[in-house]
Amino acid sequence: MAYISSRSILVKRSVSTLPNLSQRFKQTESEIVQMFSLPNPEESENPQQKWKLSKKDPSVRMLDERFIRILKIFKWGPDAEKALEVLKLKVDHRLVRSVLDIDVDINVKTQFFKWAGKRRNFQHDSSTYMALIRCLEDARLYGEMHRTIQEVVRNAYVTVSPGTLSELVKALGRAKMVSKALSVFYQAKGRKCRPNSSTYNSVIMMLMQEGQHERVHEVYSEMCNEGDCFPDTVTYSAVINSYDKLGRNDSAVRLFDEMRENGLEPTEKIYTTLLGVYFKVGEVERGLDLFDEMKREGCLPSVYTYTEVVKGLGKAGRVEEAYGLYKDMVTRYGVSPDVVFLNNLMNVLGKVGRVEELKNVFNEMGRWRCTPTVVSYNTVIKSLFESKAPVAEVSSWFEKMKGEGVSPSEFTYSIMIDGYCKTNRVEKALLLLEEMDERGFPPCPAAYCSLINALGKAKRYEAANELFKELKENFGNVSSRVYAVMIKHFGKCGKLSEAVDLFNEMKNQGSGPDVYAYNALMSGMVKAGMISEGHSLLRKMEENGCKADVNSHNIMLNGFARTGAVKRAIEMFEAMKGCGAVKPDGVTYNTLLGCFAHAGMFEEAARMMGEMKEKGFVYDAITYSSILDAVGLVQKLRFSY
Repeated sequence: MAYISSRSILVKRSVSTLPNLSQRFKQTESEIVQMFSLPNPEESENPQQKWKLSKKDPSVRMLDERFIRILKIFKWGPDAEKALEVLKLKVDHRLVRSVLDIDVDINVKTQFFKWAGKRRNFQHDSSTYMALIRCLEDARLYGEMHRTIQEVVRNAYVTVSPGTLSELVKALGRAKMVSKALSVFYQAKGRKCRPNSSTYNSVIMMLMQEGQHERVHEVYSEMCNEGDCFPDTVTYSAVINSYDKLGRNDSAVRLFDEMRENGLEPTEKIYTTLLGVYFKVGEVERGLDLFDEMKREGCLPSVYTYTEVVKGLGKAGRVEEAYGLYKDMVTRYGVSPDVVFLNNLMNVLGKVGRVEELKNVFNEMGRWRCTPTVVSYNTVIKSLFESKAPVAEVSSWFEKMKGEGVSPSEFTYSIMIDGYCKTNRVEKALLLLEEMDERGFPPCPAAYCSLINALGKAKRYEAANELFKELKENFGNVSSRVYAVMIKHFGKCGKLSEAVDLFNEMKNQGSGPDVYAYNALMSGMVKAGMISEGHSLLRKMEENGCKADVNSHNIMLNGFARTGAVKRAIEMFEAMKGCGAVKPDGVTYNTLLGCFAHAGMFEEAARMMGEMKEKGFVYDAITYSSILDAVGLVQKLRFSY
């Protein structure tokens, strides 16, 4: 029997796809047999080779290739069915899995799967269903995948093992069909499958990844109540992590202790999570003790562990230890830092103004094959601004960042704009705002807030108001902080009615005024001499559930002092001292001291100065000058008589 040449096949395919010959041509059974029959050994290139139809024989692979060809050309239908008969391929689970593994259209696979399911003496099992489910997931046909999974659970002839149930849950979890995954889990559990630890872990991990941490606790409790299903380190790791996310720190620690009581050794991930818990609640020593225990027990800390320790030490202000840990992890334990660790270390150094060490860490990134990210540059730029470094140096880092191909983020621009505003380079800040817009960044409220405040301080109130209006038009709901800045500057320039209008606008748009907005309006009222109205606003603020801070009281104290209402100022001061929430600060004492001086109450002023010294406060130059002026005025009056 002769081969049909590849040339003749190509000719037929090209002709059959022409518009006027788009209908599938008729083929007789003998033609199909000829198309897929085996070559005659006598006509082969190697006559000595004998063909044997075993599983290991290459001819079987050739047959598979021919069957794949018919599937790709004719899809699934009568021709493909006939090819199966000609090739004498038995429809069994192995064949079905093999066909589903072929790179053909998903519709071909589903049609073949349904056809196979209707064959006599054949019944799909969990392996063929799982093969189809994987195909449907790869094709992102999640609805069809869920229907197939439901069929698996409901089919009385299909066995679902704990491992299979785990895979079903994971597939639905990856498709973000969490509620459906839980439904399938409980259906299978109630009908045909007794979940094991691995199955429960799949459910717990899915819930954790979707942020449903309360449900994690519920499933964990259910697992423990099974009696013969015990948590393993994977379970404990996930549940401890969920307790951490929920802020249930005591529960996380108890679970850690329970795990060890049950004879399980904590993994590096579990140690790292618990270290983060201790540092988060300020129990630095317990965290460091656990870190030492981890190393004693032979559980090597990873770079993630070191990152948590550096963050914890930095938060506690133990910067030298954090910097020393960097050297220790490299030289003693051979752990190479990654970019996240280095970014966190730079952040710790930057917050205490150790800019030179910060830059050294940045320059060592290449040594560890770490490429600086936008976060790395943001940390350097922010630290330079905060340490009052020359603006030219900060700008050079910004240009270096862009030159290295690292695109500035919205936060980068926000840092630069805020830094320029605080160093009185408002025009440069405005240019950066335009650059942000040109690069397609959405309006950044923080950047606008910095600019509005800087323009207000420069008494460019109209320009500040224009920016505020622009932000509202482009961003919609503006944060209460931006409103507070604009209200403050309206109050400073005497436009109190506009300030009140903005305050009421805040209430109407749903974002209730915060303490900053109340303080801004109170300050404007005091400046305008509306002391009673300001004091009334302070009471209303507290009635509305917004807690007044020390600045709120200082604003009103200043108002009383300016109008000579000494008695009311003293009453407010005494109320502050008796209140546990708001305690007087240096501004409070200096304001009252100035009030006593202007009223000629020098004995009270002297007593206040003594109290300030006991509390560790110092009187500022303005207050001291006021006292001297008041003393000089009294002496002048005495001599005039």
